[in-house]
Amino acid sequence: MPQYFDNVEELGHKDITIHAEVNGRAYSYKSDLGLFSKDSLDDGTRLLLETIAQVDLGKEILDLGCGAGPIGLILASTDPNRHVCLSDVNRRALELVKQNAVSMGVSKQIETVDSDVYTNIDSTYDTIVSNPPIRAGKRVTYRIYDEAPSYLKDKGRLIIVIRKKQGAESVLAHLKEIFKEAKVIESHKGYQVIVASK
Repeated sequence: MPQYFDNVEELGHKDITIHAEVNGRAYSYKSDLGLFSKDSLDDGTRLLLETIAQVDLGKEILDLGCGAGPIGLILASTDPNRHVCLSDVNRRALELVKQNAVSMGVSKQIETVDSDVYTNIDSTYDTIVSNPPIRAGKRVTYRIYDEAPSYLKDKGRLIIVIRKKQGAESVLAHLKEIFKEAKVIESHKGYQVIVASK
């Protein structure tokens, strides 16, 4: 069975529009079969956005494993001074990101990169954000954590959301080993938003 982190060209398409409200503002974006949380804005992503969208994240942001783009595109729409790189291994997702960026009016603030974690990333960022693809396994998710410092500017931050029952405590402990500081800044419905600072 194909997963959202796979590229399956022969998979059919379905025109899906997701409507979501974040911090009192309404958003709409397109989704499709073969994407993470294809029918709605998932609870973890919502918590992440409501926690950080209006925080100073710096000007250069990387949304790693962006899917259809709700995190990166909403972060861009919240602050016109932000430049967001949205990256995913799923090419179908990246095509939707480009369409969604146009409809949300943030095309000039974003770029997309087809990348397996950091493989094709060649810049450094003030903030890396991710709702890690837990189903892809630790080999993938721990690369997101372990390699993040190399792609962060001085005092840059990795901000992730993860469910407690999917290993949030062990991930937090691991981040404390590789970052100067790591802490939970918000919790809701079993999800935790963790910030790790370089």
